[in-house]
Amino acid sequence: MKLTFEDRRTVARPPAVRALAAGSVGNFIEWYEFGVYGYLAPVIAQRFFTPEGGGAVEALVKTYASFALAFFFRPVGAALFGRLGDRIGRRPVLILVVALMTGATTLIGVLPTYAAVGVLAPWLLTFLRVLQGLSAGGEFGGAVSVMTEFAPPGRRGLYGAWQSFTVALGLLGGAGAATGAATVLTGDQLADWGWRLPFLLALPMGLGALWLRLRLEETPSFRDGERAVGRLPGRRLAGAVALGVGRVMGWSAAGYTFLVVLPSYLQTTLHTDVRRALLATVVANLGFAATILPAGLLSDRVGRRPVMLTGAVLVVVLAVPLLDVLQDPGTSAAGQGAAVFAAGAVVGLMAGPGPALLAEMFPTHVRCTGLGLAYALSNAVFSGCAGLVITEAVRRTGNADVPAYYAAAACAVSAVALAKGPMGKAG
Repeated sequence: MKLTFEDRRTVARPPAVRALAAGSVGNFIEWYEFGVYGYLAPVIAQRFFTPEGGGAVEALVKTYASFALAFFFRPVGAALFGRLGDRIGRRPVLILVVALMTGATTLIGVLPTYAAVGVLAPWLLTFLRVLQGLSAGGEFGGAVSVMTEFAPPGRRGLYGAWQSFTVALGLLGGAGAATGAATVLTGDQLADWGWRLPFLLALPMGLGALWLRLRLEETPSFRDGERAVGRLPGRRLAGAVALGVGRVMGWSAAGYTFLVVLPSYLQTTLHTDVRRALLATVVANLGFAATILPAGLLSDRVGRRPVMLTGAVLVVVLAVPLLDVLQDPGTSAAGQGAAVFAAGAVVGLMAGPGPALLAEMFPTHVRCTGLGLAYALSNAVFSGCAGLVITEAVRRTGNADVPAYYAAAACAVSAVALAKGPMGKAG
């Protein structure tokens, strides 16, 4: 039988592969932007939050407050878009959230600064951050639902891990864009206009993501009516969401501490130059990326619990020693690189199986809402506040080990939550 062009295209790119591409690309853009904002936080603080006479640390705290505010709108976006995803389908929600994220990110790249419009500048920036928070809240639930619902039997861990892997790629892309701008441009050029370029790059990326999602099919689970299987009692749903938050809070806290907040910490606390600080973050994200897919695949064989527990316990044990390596002026560049690579790698052990673990905790008809809320609430409290809490705590106490204590404490709670309770239906 002769195949048509459309048939050949379907055979060459089966729905599961197209779902991975369409789901992953939105995650990449989302975390690219959040990474860029975190990596360029000192420059953004100078341009938007430093009036005449303002201190650099005070401005950085305000910048991270805006960062945190966007995260606190993630649960709102998760509830709003998650409900839509469970009612009308995953596909239309993924189209809407990537359009919203792309528009808000691009507009940040053309915003007037404090010097141009005064106090209006930080308010405009904060408004766009809120829009990004809403869209990001809907992105995770929809994307992970699509990836795991299209996954072949026994491969949900690997397919869900692509969400985390594209997070790593997005953070690497953001770090690369920020590092490239800081390397090619002078300090004055970067502070004057160069910081805008990484944000403006989101426009062509977003248009590509939108094109992929417009071609996406609805998931088999949703299309076949599995969403109609009864109603999950509100108390039971809330309990599952709370348990999900506990299980991934270590991933959230350690991930943002080691992968996003690190450049600002190195610059403001350890007085590292901007290029070396950004390079350290690139290495940490390489370590993160290296373990995600293997961890997801391993979780399909041995279970989500042992893989994620290993990552959480390693952070508890290694967080302080790894940070001490960075603080020691006698440590070689290779030693520091190995330390930040290892820090990223242990976070990847939690991030790989994490999406599939959350997806398996909720039935199809509430999956977008449930897993989206668990992830968004965890990120709002333990990721969005990481930069603010760490920067302010170091400023007040003078203790340079605060980031390690923060990550280790969150991972200790996650280890307890992972060790107890049902893990959901695998497969």
